[in-house]
Amino acid sequence: MNHQATAISRPETGPRTGNEREPILVVEADAALGRALAQQLIADGHPTWIARSLDHAGVLAGAHPPRLVVLGALDSPRGTLDLLESIRGGDLEGFRGQTASPNVPVIVLSSRTEQPDLLRAFEAGADDFLPRPVGYLELRARLRALLRRSVSDQREMPLQVGPLAIDTSAHVASLHGNRVELRRLEYELLLHLAADPRRVFSKHELLQAVWGYRSPGSTRTLDSHASRLRRKLSAAGERWVINVWGVGYRLI
Repeated sequence: MNHQATAISRPETGPRTGNEREPILVVEADAALGRALAQQLIADGHPTWIARSLDHAGVLAGAHPPRLVVLGALDSPRGTLDLLESIRGGDLEGFRGQTASPNVPVIVLSSRTEQPDLLRAFEAGADDFLPRPVGYLELRARLRALLRRSVSDQREMPLQVGPLAIDTSAHVASLHGNRVELRRLEYELLLHLAADPRRVFSKHELLQAVWGYRSPGSTRTLDSHASRLRRKLSAAGERWVINVWGVGYRLI
């Protein structure tokens, strides 16, 4: 199936930097509907990009791997299922290799709501399905449930960053095969940084993710935990937990 690629649109949140969260990718041929949905997601704090074709979705995913895809209508009746199958098969640019995962959660929005249509969507790899027109409050609830499930699944997978290994099922970290004794919040901070070790996480983001602060909390709390974690990981003379002044922290 041929889709004409379109130019990359500006993200709805403005210019992005390396320390922002992964976006939600909205794929919708109807520009007005896509923009309205993106505005709702942005209002709820989700960085959001909009694609209007299969190829455009692949290009955007390659530039900024999404944490979730909201898959609406494309230009042809088979467009949505084609894109979903391409994502799951890793056949689409941007959903290959170490960028966007083919396991990214996908919510399908469709006006085709007969049982065979639902079955085809789930067989193609949809994680959830909502009939159109979509009520945003229901979509938000489904989206949050998928994101929680995705985070939970990721946390059960072992992580390896060079000589640093994290056994997420046992909540144990080791460096060069030697166990590193960590307190709970030190471990949680390490786990968050190791999920994307070269990315700079802002202090506000880390305080939200690890300590659960909804508003800016004490950076002294974060800095002291980061300092202890750095000291424990640097025993072998290596540099870990790097402070990027005025921004936040990255692991390597």
